[in-house]
Amino acid sequence: MRLKDKVAIITGAANGIGFTAAETFAKEGAKVAMADFNVEQGEKRAEELRRKGYEVTFFQVNVAQRTSVDEMVAKVRETYGNISILINNAGITKDGMLSKLPTEDFQAVLDVNLTGVFHCTQAVLPSMLEIGKGRIINTSSVSGVYGNIGQTNYAATKAGVVGMTKTWAKELGRKGINVNAVAPGFIETGMTAKVPERILDQMKQMVPLARLGKPEDIANAYLFLASDESNYVNGTVLHVDGGIMM
Repeated sequence: MRLKDKVAIITGAANGIGFTAAETFAKEGAKVAMADFNVEQGEKRAEELRRKGYEVTFFQVNVAQRTSVDEMVAKVRETYGNISILINNAGITKDGMLSKLPTEDFQAVLDVNLTGVFHCTQAVLPSMLEIGKGRIINTSSVSGVYGNIGQTNYAATKAGVVGMTKTWAKELGRKGINVNAVAPGFIETGMTAKVPERILDQMKQMVPLARLGKPEDIANAYLFLASDESNYVNGTVLHVDGGIMM
């Protein structure tokens, strides 16, 4: 098992990529703290994994609020001990063209997708420094690299995540903490399920592999970066996008 007895926090774990990552990490022996704002769904999904024999616990958190993050991290440490892996997977979208994008929608996406990553990373840092090692994996997006119409706020946050990742990799690498990011392309999730078939076909045509990715594709990228197989990988943005960014 590649993550035996390691303690991992995965934010946004109640659904989609985050839930798939939680199951993937649990299969590899990790003690998984599933963190999400949605209590009902989070508890339900955590129970699903416990019935399979995995060691997982759900913790409610609002990553946009520092006090909520601090409380969640304290509870995880009380339950499992020092945290060795953080997956900053939580994210939201509130799309809109620049001319019509409300300030509150711009700020809401920044609060979760960018400030939330800062909150969670800073909160787990003392735990990782205490044990002298750790893995921080942030979720960016191809939208943060090439932009996307109607996603001023989202693209800005995902570009910001790349900047923070590279900065933290330089600051923390010598302390035994690897910091990397994953940049998903078009992935089959609850968000894409609401997209009209015509638009989905256009999205697929943009991908050299001619299909959308699956949550497992991102979860496996997280797993690689969290495991000892990536010991010498630091400050990297791993594009999991079917070749869009070639």
